[in-house]
Amino acid sequence: MNQIFLDGESVTAEKVAQVAFDRVPVALDETTMERVAACRSRVEELVDTGQVVYGITTGFGKFSDVHISKEDAAQLQTNLIRSHACAVGQPLPIPTVRALMMLRANALAKGYSGIRPETLQLLVDCLNAGVHPVVPEQGSLGASGDLAPLSHLALLLIGEGEAYYEGERLTATDALSRAGLFPIQLQAKEGLALINGTQAMTSIGTLTLVQAQRLAKAADMIAALTTECLRGIPEAFAEEVHRVRPYPEQIGVAKNLRTLLAGSGLTTEQGELRVQDAYSLRCLPQVHGATRQSLAYTADKVSIEINSATDNPLIFLEEGKVISGGNFHGQPMAFAMDFLKIGMSELANISERRTERLVNPALSGLPAFLSHQPGLASGMMILQYVSASLVSENKVLAHPASVDSIPSSANQEDHVSMGTTAARHAAQVVHNAAKVLAIELICAAEAAEFVGADQLAPATRVLYDHLRAVVPPVLEDRSTSAEIEHVAERLLSGDWVDAVEQVTGTLF
Repeated sequence: MNQIFLDGESVTAEKVAQVAFDRVPVALDETTMERVAACRSRVEELVDTGQVVYGITTGFGKFSDVHISKEDAAQLQTNLIRSHACAVGQPLPIPTVRALMMLRANALAKGYSGIRPETLQLLVDCLNAGVHPVVPEQGSLGASGDLAPLSHLALLLIGEGEAYYEGERLTATDALSRAGLFPIQLQAKEGLALINGTQAMTSIGTLTLVQAQRLAKAADMIAALTTECLRGIPEAFAEEVHRVRPYPEQIGVAKNLRTLLAGSGLTTEQGELRVQDAYSLRCLPQVHGATRQSLAYTADKVSIEINSATDNPLIFLEEGKVISGGNFHGQPMAFAMDFLKIGMSELANISERRTERLVNPALSGLPAFLSHQPGLASGMMILQYVSASLVSENKVLAHPASVDSIPSSANQEDHVSMGTTAARHAAQVVHNAAKVLAIELICAAEAAEFVGADQLAPATRVLYDHLRAVVPPVLEDRSTSAEIEHVAERLLSGDWVDAVEQVTGTLF
């Protein structure tokens, strides 16, 4: 298996997803470790000479004016981790924790944090060995970084707290021991270096972005299938229409739809059945394209954040400076996550409207609720209810977390980002959107049974066939909860998108 090198400069969202979901190993090269060691030497000089440097020879936050002796420098770091490891709530999913570990290691590998090479190596070894700290999801303000969640990560390295290993939840000591690893004693600056950063919000946000990008493509594919089943008019997707309103994302979605619908025997022309379609079909490029704009903005910010030094203070060897700054402040990611969840909420919103058109006989011309036994069997009736419920929940979650701030540390930290809350809510919005799209796909496939699945376009037929492999036609009423959940997971994984693209070529 290939490995991904962490150098603080070249990690991408796709690489994070590979490490998180596929467990691709990571490594540190010699040049990176030399840079880390040189920065560490500077920290040791500061401690030996007793210079006043925040978090190295002083306390933290409001205690920054309290001098810490050389003899207490190591204890200060251990106390920091223990006191700050007070996050609450459900544990973050293991893929998110893997991303968290990877991104923290990547930030430390930049060589501005002053951590010892052996401490960084232990973090990488834990990741590669599958020793995953239990990290509760709630408790971060998103400035001074993600202190509480990252402290639970740091606990693992000193043999405290809990960790998952080979499917078991164990004490950190037991998990390390079973993996053949040994805890370390933190030295000056190391505790602060491990927890002062934005990696909790960024790990959640990066994986959420990757899944949102997969869903955006899947949404175009599902909408194309729905368009066929409702005998839609593809002329609304004509190149001329979108050339005169030249948003690249709108143009890209319109081209996707033309490609996906090519060869369909079900679509109609203007005036054949109706002059124009409802907005949820006709305005697909405009709405889906706008969601793509929100994802493009988010992707730009994520690509910067995952390769940034976000702790404090930062040590600049070439300039000979140690500077206390504010790179731990999560405002850029907070805005990005809020924008992402708004965009994905609308992707789900318009999907639910298409589902309503599929199941409503007054709008579709199909049997009521796509029932094969109307009246006796309810068919897809309540699937639309579930979709509407999820869309409504997304509207609440889409409220921007980034507009809130509550001062902390006796007003020393008087403005915070709430970026981790934004990222957590964005993840929930994306998972809700996946279920909404799954419901539309299930309903569209059912509609295809009535209009003729043999007349589907080659691309949408691939999607239909993949759906039918796991969800047979609903000829008689049955519970579809597990099927909806399974289809949503397939959409989030991107597998079915890849299958369709084997027919169409890479879509926008």
